[in-house]
Amino acid sequence: MTRKKVTSLDVARMAGVSQSAVSRVFTEGASVSGEMDRRVRAAAEELGYRPNALARGLITGRTRIIGLVVAYLDNPFYPDAIEKLSHALQEKGYHLLIFTTGKHGIDTERVISDLLDYQVDGIVTASIDLSNELTRQCARAGIPVVLFNRGIPGSGLAAVTSDNLAGGRKAAEFLLAGGHARIAHIAGFDGAQTSRDRLSGFRTALESAGQGLHALADGRYDREAAAQAARDMMDRADPPDAIFVSNDHMALAVMDVLRFDLGLCVPEDVSIVGYDDVPMAAWPAYDLTTVRQPTRRMVDATVTELMTLLDRPNRAARVIQIDGPLVVRGSARIPEGYET
Repeated sequence: MTRKKVTSLDVARMAGVSQSAVSRVFTEGASVSGEMDRRVRAAAEELGYRPNALARGLITGRTRIIGLVVAYLDNPFYPDAIEKLSHALQEKGYHLLIFTTGKHGIDTERVISDLLDYQVDGIVTASIDLSNELTRQCARAGIPVVLFNRGIPGSGLAAVTSDNLAGGRKAAEFLLAGGHARIAHIAGFDGAQTSRDRLSGFRTALESAGQGLHALADGRYDREAAAQAARDMMDRADPPDAIFVSNDHMALAVMDVLRFDLGLCVPEDVSIVGYDDVPMAAWPAYDLTTVRQPTRRMVDATVTELMTLLDRPNRAARVIQIDGPLVVRGSARIPEGYET
């Protein structure tokens, strides 16, 4: 037997008040007497009534829901970041509605359209590129967008990333200080600004030291692609003695290939440096040297920027880059005299 859904009218009848009085009781900041509040809440508790947040949002113009669009969740950086983002938004009275688009964002247009239908107050995208048309759709709907861990130059959209140029430079300088002569890079998706910036910072630092990039492959932010890239690099007549990998998700796969498929030692035969500092990077099985993305600071900056755009929609969006440290562990040769 299907149970009838309890409505505000049912609560009003039991409490002996008007339906509008029930609405005021469950509307933050509304004026209501203590006695009426007590009667309405007692009736709601007995009936099992829960106010409809979406319906209330249509009346107030705010649903208190933020849409999050993320390409995929295989990369362990994102579950950790999303948990922090969810908690930070809850502290502001907001909740996340999460959509995924697939690894290469092929469903982005449909997902954004769905989010607009849900009347979300704002949108955060994680490693997703938005077309000019999607950007215009969000602007027409009056919904602010903040890009997390991905910038789109010239878009006019707010963005929060780590300082990827500086991160790539730090990885190169560390490997150079370790005396490596054949330094390679397994990049992420070539269409991502984050990947291009990490490569640019890395390459520039190598060239400033008089060294070229020994080998380059596009890992597409995919474990299997990165693993195959490592096999191809090590199959060369002059294999690299160090590899900077554009994120930890790929770097861990590269380490597995080197050690278990090719029988090499890390870092004795090949040094590996990653990017992100996901929780698994610190596991003794990997002990990965990596550039840390300052996730907490990035999340806080994202929430602050979003709240500001909600309150001041005409304010120009900001592009924020946050520097993160190189975390030295055991997967790369430590330069002599280097202080960790």
